[in-house]
Amino acid sequence: MIIYNYISRLGSSCVSFIEQMGDVWLFLYRSVYACFTRPFNYRLVLEQLDEIGFKSIPIVIASAMAIGMVMVVQLAWGFAWFGAKGVVGPVVSLSFVRELGPVVTSLLVGGRVGSGITAEIGSMKVTEQIDALRTLGADPLRKLVVPRLVAAVISFPFLAVISDFTGILGAMIMSNIDLDVKPRLFISSILEWVTINDFVSGISKTFFFGIIVAITGCYIGMRAEGGTQGVGRATTSTVVVALLLIIIGDFFLTKLFLLL
Repeated sequence: MIIYNYISRLGSSCVSFIEQMGDVWLFLYRSVYACFTRPFNYRLVLEQLDEIGFKSIPIVIASAMAIGMVMVVQLAWGFAWFGAKGVVGPVVSLSFVRELGPVVTSLLVGGRVGSGITAEIGSMKVTEQIDALRTLGADPLRKLVVPRLVAAVISFPFLAVISDFTGILGAMIMSNIDLDVKPRLFISSILEWVTINDFVSGISKTFFFGIIVAITGCYIGMRAEGGTQGVGRATTSTVVVALLLIIIGDFFLTKLFLLL
């Protein structure tokens, strides 16, 4: 009997998981389809671009600058054992454009944006504002999901570019201070190592990361229940799920781009 109950619960969990995954993919399909069909609400998209993109610039600049400087300090100490301090700058730059810039930016902005999206939409859900939108004949998907999805897909690559250049700038400053590498030499060494394919492969990932964050935040927010406590639980779930999916997705996207 115990084994039967265990198998029954396991089967129910698997069925529930498959149903939920199907629901998520249907939600994604409907959201993407709505992005390419009229009517378009450009004002809502611009508001979300400001909220997701421009208001995230300070945290992206601060974090990228600090990471670039720290990497130079750490790698200079390690590479000194092999007499290879001269390649610290190119290695840091290559690491930034391929992985650190896109991934760290997506994790930081994803946590900030994802939690905000879920909290806002979840609050509307538990206070029945979404039901009021449907009563008025408005489509909540177009009013709430589409602007955030479009803004995230546009903002994440833009923020990743800022992160790349800011991190390389921080590495250049620290290389000049610690390693006495002049900026002209630093830049010329980067141009020899880093190619446009490295840059594009890193930035391309952020389109998918933006979709992950926006869809996760909207989906969980629109299914929040249980009052303010439910909104809090939904917000926590969004941060955990979105960041986990970004890390897992980065692995598969990296393998895919290496094959291509």
